[in-house]
Amino acid sequence: MAPDPHRPGEDPLSRRQPAAVLFDMDGTLVDSEKLWGIAIAELAAEYGGTVSPAARLAMVGTSMAGSMEILHADLGQPWRDAAAGAAWLERRVAELFVEELPWRPGASALLRAVRAARIPTALVTSTSRQLVELALLTLGRENFDVVVCGDEVTANKPHPEPYLTAARLLGVPVGRCVAIEDSPAGVASALAAGAAVLAVPGDVALDPAGGVHVRESLTGADLALLATLLAPVDLPR
Repeated sequence: MAPDPHRPGEDPLSRRQPAAVLFDMDGTLVDSEKLWGIAIAELAAEYGGTVSPAARLAMVGTSMAGSMEILHADLGQPWRDAAAGAAWLERRVAELFVEELPWRPGASALLRAVRAARIPTALVTSTSRQLVELALLTLGRENFDVVVCGDEVTANKPHPEPYLTAARLLGVPVGRCVAIEDSPAGVASALAAGAAVLAVPGDVALDPAGGVHVRESLTGADLALLATLLAPVDLPR
């Protein structure tokens, strides 16, 4: 695409700079799904069972309530107290977060680039505020203008509310935002909200769909890539 003759030297991609970048946390910015997997396996063992691989994958990106329902059904113990299970799981994951919380490949570099460009950012996660506060010790609280946690919305992913809330708090149109996700539930949430989506699947495969760009990792992802995910904005002559 040639530069606009009415604007000499203009970079065409600048017309598509996101109004904000909305980052998922678990499995997207940090490689925490493995830690969740450890805790879930230990909880299943406490119940005298073993979680199936299919059930574990179904939990990725879902709410805590949804994960407990999946786990208890998978173990054939639907009578289990979901709140008690969730509390046990959060305590164990908190311990694991403190021990180690590694970045996903390329995630830190992309986050730094977005902040350097002064593009607004939000952390949009299904995880509870208690655990997010621990994760922010690694991620850097200063890297996010807004943080939307799973226990602070009425409806969690795959409902669009988390991403709609982030855009509203940032004061930007969600249709001009890029959401970065790793799970089917997260992708569905961002798409339903109206954001463009960059998907970096981890343990769960994702199929490209309308409004979704899938890549193996965030390594090499940059502002130019994010710009291509949005339609050009018509500027006045």
